[in-house]
Amino acid sequence: MEFGRRDIILVAGLVLFMIGLIPFMAPVYAAVVVIAMYFGIKVFVARRNQAVRGELGPEGICMECGGRISGGRCPDCDAADAERTA
Repeated sequence: MEFGRRDIILVAGLVLFMIGLIPFMAPVYAAVVVIAMYFGIKVFVARRNQAVRGELGPEGICMECGGRISGGRCPDCDAADAERTA
């Protein structure tokens, strides 16, 4: 897990959440809750990204139709192009 640009927004949101929790619990407990939420969100996003990459395959997706690319070309778009030209 690395610290990216989106993490600044996540940290800012969690700090505001922690400030909102302070009236209901001790600041130490609010900080522990927010730290646990930060790492929980980071793990969830990492696993979700890994699952999406596994579904897409190594070559990615077609920007036209969203289908899986195989052999450097999209089979769906190639079939549609062949039908249009025929």
